[in-house]
Amino acid sequence: MKSVALLFLLGALVTAQVKRKTDEFPTAEGPLRITPVRHASLMLEGGGQAVHIDPWSQGNYEGLPQADLILITDNHGDHLDAAMVDKLKKARTPVVGPEVVTATIPGAVPIRAGQTKTFGKWTVEAMPAYNLKRGPAEGKLFHQKGRGVGYVLTFGGKRIYVSGDTEGIPEMKALRNIDIAFVCMNLPYTMPPEEAAEAVRAFKPKIVYPYHYRGSDLLLFEKGLAGTGIEVRNRDWYY
Repeated sequence: MKSVALLFLLGALVTAQVKRKTDEFPTAEGPLRITPVRHASLMLEGGGQAVHIDPWSQGNYEGLPQADLILITDNHGDHLDAAMVDKLKKARTPVVGPEVVTATIPGAVPIRAGQTKTFGKWTVEAMPAYNLKRGPAEGKLFHQKGRGVGYVLTFGGKRIYVSGDTEGIPEMKALRNIDIAFVCMNLPYTMPPEEAAEAVRAFKPKIVYPYHYRGSDLLLFEKGLAGTGIEVRNRDWYY
């Protein structure tokens, strides 16, 4: 009986790992590998470093390396999971985030929108992330400007944008020379797929991954980018 249970458990883990697809891109510093984990959580690897973004305990981290760098966008539970941060970080792993994050994580490195920091072969620029109109009540927003951040990471000449929790703000639309983008789209907190597609059309990344999209119709996002030449890569973030 114990053997059957063990086999079932191993099978479940293998299945989860198979569904978790890693994409690889050539860069001037060697391969860049991108692994979606869950919801807003992903891992980037390059230059011998593993960068975990918004690690969350609801994701399957079995078999993934510990973090050489952790980036957090906001203090909501699906972005800031202190227990998962502790599991992933090494003794000297920098944990980077805006003030709402550093207030919770002792020793975290503060970063504000517009600031740039370098960690090994990774350059990290914090970007604004906020709501323009959506909120829990009249006159209130889910994400005030200056609270959370997105990130533009540069590795080996490749520029990767991670939106964080945001609507299609002017700062997103003004981005340029983005190779790979991760753009959120979930209501009521950020924006619908059509609005996300409009923002992506403005800054024209080469490749875009819809992420943080629970319950959204990704076909609407794809239709919104039809004919633009922007490659849409859908991945299962909710296996």
